Amino acid sequence: MKKLLVRVKEIKGKCNIHKVGDYFEVSGSMLTLPLNRHVCFYALSSLIPLLPAKQRKVDEPNDWLPRVREVSCPDPEGRVIWEIVEMSE
Repeated sequence: MKKLLVRVKEIKGKCNIHKVGDYFEVSGSMLTLPLNRHVCFYALSSLIPLLPAKQRKVDEPNDWLPRVREVSCPDPEGRVIWEIVEMSE
């Protein structure tokens, strides 16, 4: 499975929890956050469905998943745009 870096790329509006550059890593089924950092539960709910799929090897040439890198949290007042990046082992 691919190791992923998930980071805040942009904030449209206001967010009292995250700032641009916040991140966490995904390795297998584990999320790793920097010491004393956190992830908003609502933002995480929009990311979780894509993370296992982004970890898999894509064999299908017409698969849309490799082209998707950004996910928005559902908060209409402060949409946080997260970027999912594959990390080299």
